[in-house]
Amino acid sequence: MQLPVLLLFVMLTLSVQAADPPLNLIQTIPLTGVQGRFDHFAIDAAGNRLFVAALGNNTLEVVDLTTGQRIRSLSGMAKPTGVLYLRESNQLLVANGDDGTLKILSGTDFKLHQNLAALADADNLRIDPKTKLAWLGYGEGALAIIEPANVSLVATVKLPAHPESFQLEASSRRLYVNLPDATKIAVIDREKHAVIETWPMEKFRANFPMALDEPNHRLFIGCRQPARLVVLDSRTGKAVTDLAISGDVDDLFLNGKRKQIYLTCGEGFVDIISQLSPDKYEQRAKIATSPGARTGYFSTELDRLYLAVPVHGTQSAEIRVYAPR
Repeated sequence: MQLPVLLLFVMLTLSVQAADPPLNLIQTIPLTGVQGRFDHFAIDAAGNRLFVAALGNNTLEVVDLTTGQRIRSLSGMAKPTGVLYLRESNQLLVANGDDGTLKILSGTDFKLHQNLAALADADNLRIDPKTKLAWLGYGEGALAIIEPANVSLVATVKLPAHPESFQLEASSRRLYVNLPDATKIAVIDREKHAVIETWPMEKFRANFPMALDEPNHRLFIGCRQPARLVVLDSRTGKAVTDLAISGDVDDLFLNGKRKQIYLTCGEGFVDIISQLSPDKYEQRAKIATSPGARTGYFSTELDRLYLAVPVHGTQSAEIRVYAPR
């Protein structure tokens, strides 16, 4: 009798998830003609614009979220990767991995203002909210610190491997960065421009995406080998817990308001993890998407998750917009 009861419980649980999913698809925005994979996003929340690095297409796609239409496809990029929108100056910073440039564009007419060169394999971009300096991962192992106002290189921080996702802590000088090729996470002092700690990632490797729960001192690491979400204490680097996730995770985000973690996975799912407490987590649901749809962006201001879906078979390129519940 136990097996039928268990099967009934599983079926009821799945039916509840299907009837009331934690993410609701509310909009699909075609990106006609865009080929290849996507990389990072940026958003102009006040202007309802989404900027999408179409790495495989060598373009930056500009989407109007109000009308649900692409308004520009900016050519002249060379494997665009990181994108950063600066609201105060109305500028777009676009890192290009192929030619090693950081392109600074007008946020109004998208004209190129300036190139900062010699940044081989330019990748992720972040802004320091205190200093207003931009941080850029690049090369075989470095972070560049850039003054956007005059487009100048302020300093560099050397690393033992190419940096993937990194997060800046607003209440301290610490920056956390994934170094999958070195099987480590590095902790950087942003004022000293120096690595002050490294934490090994040996059991769960290929640590690419990262998110930070600063109030609770929790660092979330998405790993591909094996596919796990690893939760660390951001003060010590000690593991708190880990959970199985879908394969080929590329982005992850914390929705602090709803206590949910979203993981966009190339296997064809968005995984949703509930944060029951800083030490306790459980998988709430898996939302089926499309193979290769692993790049996303969560806007805390708009409370929306944006997912880039690449061409795959009969599936054309598009942006899917999800509203959390």
